[in-house]
Amino acid sequence: MIRIQSLPLSRAHAALLWVAALVVSLSSMARAAGVEDSVAEVQRDWEVIRYQAPPAEREKKFEALATKAHQVSQAFPGRSEPLIWEGIVVSSLAGEKGGLGALGLVKQAKSLYETAIQVDGTALDGSAYNSLGVLYYKVPGWPIGFGDKNKARELLQKALSINPRGIDPNFFYGEYLVESKRPEEAVPYLERALQAPARPGRSIADAGRREEARTLLDRLKAK
Repeated sequence: MIRIQSLPLSRAHAALLWVAALVVSLSSMARAAGVEDSVAEVQRDWEVIRYQAPPAEREKKFEALATKAHQVSQAFPGRSEPLIWEGIVVSSLAGEKGGLGALGLVKQAKSLYETAIQVDGTALDGSAYNSLGVLYYKVPGWPIGFGDKNKARELLQKALSINPRGIDPNFFYGEYLVESKRPEEAVPYLERALQAPARPGRSIADAGRREEARTLLDRLKAK
C-alpha cells in the first residue's frame, strides 16, 4: 500500500497519477473485454439463426436478437463493433421480412453502418463498409429506396482494401459483380472467398459462406 502522506509533495503527486492511470487502464481493459464478449455473443446467435435455424423461425428469432443487439450498442456507446452487429442483425431481419415492409429496417441498418464508419471504419476488418455496400446493391433505387450500384462498388472496394483476403468482402464483391451483369469478373473473387483463411470462432459462418460462394460459382460455371 502506498502511503501518500509520507512522501514529498512531488512524489506524492506522481504516485497519485500512477494510481489513477492504473485504475483507468484496468477499467478500460474490463470495458474492452465486456464489449468483445457481448459482441461475440450476438455474433454467435446470428450465425446459428442464419445458417442453422429453420427458415420459418428466422424472422422471430432475428426480431429478438435485434433487441439484444440494440441493448449491446446502448451499453457500449462510442464503439463501432456493436453498431456493426446491430446493423447486420437488422439487415438480416429485413431480408426475412422482404418486400416494402423491410424498407424501414434497411434504412435503420444503413444508419447504424454509417455511424459505425464515423466511429471507426476499420473495426472488424472494415465490416461496416462491406455491409453498407451490400445494402446499396440489394436495396431498390430511387424512388423506392436508396440503392445505388456505383456507391455499392465504392464501399465494397473499400472493404476489400482493408481485408483483401477476407471471405465476406470477396464473396459479396463477387455477388455484386454477378448482379451487375459482370459474371466473368466475379469468378476470381468467389474463388478467393473459398480459399479465405478460417476465422477464429466463426466456423459456422465460414462454412455457410463457403457454401454460398460454391453454389454461386457452380451456377456461373454451368452457364
